[in-house]
Amino acid sequence: MIKKYQLSDGKIIESQNEQSPILIYINPTDSEKKYLTEELKLDEHTMNSSLDPDELSRLEFEPEHVALIFKRPKNYAACDNFLFRVSSLGLFLFKDKLVVLLAEDIPLFEGKPFVRGLSLPKVMLSLLYRSIFHFIEHLKIINMLSDSLEAKINASMENKYLLNLFILEKSLVYYLNAINSNTMVIEKIKNNTAKIGIDHDTQEFLDDIFIENNQCYKQAEIYSNILSGLMDARAGIVGNNLNVLMKTLNIITITIMMPTLVVSIFSMNVPFPLQHHPLAFIVVMALAVISGIGFLFFWKRKKW
Repeated sequence: MIKKYQLSDGKIIESQNEQSPILIYINPTDSEKKYLTEELKLDEHTMNSSLDPDELSRLEFEPEHVALIFKRPKNYAACDNFLFRVSSLGLFLFKDKLVVLLAEDIPLFEGKPFVRGLSLPKVMLSLLYRSIFHFIEHLKIINMLSDSLEAKINASMENKYLLNLFILEKSLVYYLNAINSNTMVIEKIKNNTAKIGIDHDTQEFLDDIFIENNQCYKQAEIYSNILSGLMDARAGIVGNNLNVLMKTLNIITITIMMPTLVVSIFSMNVPFPLQHHPLAFIVVMALAVISGIGFLFFWKRKKW
């Protein structure tokens, strides 16, 4: 699937023109891949790496274009069960066009307008900025989910909430690796602005991207450290909740056993005092109740 966009009055609008400067290929077909490799001279390995979620970010300089692979968060779905995944974004900058390769269809140019004075290098950097902003939004969601799971763990003895929290921690590890990989690429872009065609105004925008990415990494690192440092404590909370329940069940069991013992003794087939007394039943029941109350008083006095 291919989408075409062009620059008009400082905006990016969708177009049907075959000569549009911005081409977005979404999960390209074999024929589209053949066009990209044979006509646009894209390296086949780099092109396939753009669609590989496990590929690291990198920047390569080809004779006719600049190839950039950047990490971005994958759209989250309910079926992911608290696991936030990472995908790759391929950007190929030519003198007169920008080719974008994606594995899934996502809105790239919606939301806040891009910076003024659009050019193809600036559009490329804007897409990087959108990816960083997407990471930050997901980090906020992860933090909210973490708070919700903590509250459930404090009041529950089930392991599923603890496992969900572990999955969130695993997601943060993936995010840290992806954001750190992006940092290396941004630094390389800063060192090769002339080769990429980044002017002075765009250089300032690149500096902002570098700062935002570092802040994003620090935020993800803080969240990861908090989750990692408190996992043992939360596991202890689950264990403590279970101990409290077992303690309560033991108290109930022993409290019931005391009256049962009294009644069982008087139920033996041997002569017992009061067995012919008209109030024998009431006396036995009273002794059973007194034994249960006596145990509860003893338990409370010992503060078990």
